[in-house]
Amino acid sequence: MSFTRFAARRVAEMAATLLAASFVVFGALYLAPGSPASFLLSGRSASPEALAAINAQYHLDDPFLVRYAHWLGDVVRGDFGRSITYRTDVSRLLADRLPTTLLLVAMALVVVVVVGLVLGWISAVRGGATDSTILVGTALAVGTPSFVAAVLLQALFAVELGWFPSSGGGEGFLDRLRHLTLPAIALALFLIGMLARVTRSAMVEALDSEHVTVARSRGVPEGQVVRRHAFRNSLGTVLTTGGLTVSTLLVCTILVETAFSIGGVGQLLELSTTTKDFPTVQAISLIIVALFMAVNLIVDLVLPLVDPRVTLGSRSPSP
Repeated sequence: MSFTRFAARRVAEMAATLLAASFVVFGALYLAPGSPASFLLSGRSASPEALAAINAQYHLDDPFLVRYAHWLGDVVRGDFGRSITYRTDVSRLLADRLPTTLLLVAMALVVVVVVGLVLGWISAVRGGATDSTILVGTALAVGTPSFVAAVLLQALFAVELGWFPSSGGGEGFLDRLRHLTLPAIALALFLIGMLARVTRSAMVEALDSEHVTVARSRGVPEGQVVRRHAFRNSLGTVLTTGGLTVSTLLVCTILVETAFSIGGVGQLLELSTTTKDFPTVQAISLIIVALFMAVNLIVDLVLPLVDPRVTLGSRSPSP
């Protein structure tokens, strides 16, 4: 199968999956108790005319499939509806908050990739006490939930030492970087441990392979053996794990943003779920699903280019 044909097929599959996901996202909220109308009324009694106006504005009296078709048509045009809680367009809310969340995810991803790869590399190459120490440290990191890491980092570096702010998203680029440093570390901690252990395992397996033994017997310097053979042959596994890392970061931002009161999309989702702000929850959920699938698509397209042993449509090297 040609690369172009494979890419076109994967994009079509992604579109079909996203359509199915949109149906689930739209319908799941209507299975929960309560209704947007009851929230808008805030417990107050309303005349039949006022209730009818609310239902008409949000199409609450229409059949389910009609509401879904109306909502989906608006989404395709970039209109996610009007927030019930904030009484403004959801698109405007997302435009205000999405840059903060994307910057947080980007910072956390850089920390995960750099620290995780370095620790995995050192652990695989050094072995011995260094390997054992890194394995213990990464095990602790993997076992530490993001919200626990957030509390510990706030207590030490914000409250006790005063090096970083304990909450808020900051104003301006540099100030925002300073405000997002602790949240990025809290978000990245357990993923650092996961990526480091995956990198170590892949490199250890590659270092024990036959072609590495042959390269060493031919007098190839150990540094080249590690770089050109062990690490390069591990990139497929590392890239696959990296794709899962990005997806996990997108989901875990909810906990971290809430803990640090950052004011990003994650915190917005948490608040909107509490107040049953249907349009906002649906928009954010659909965006997360779309980003998740986009990351998987990129991994599937890049993996055969990074590791020639992997065929199109597979994430495992050919025997």
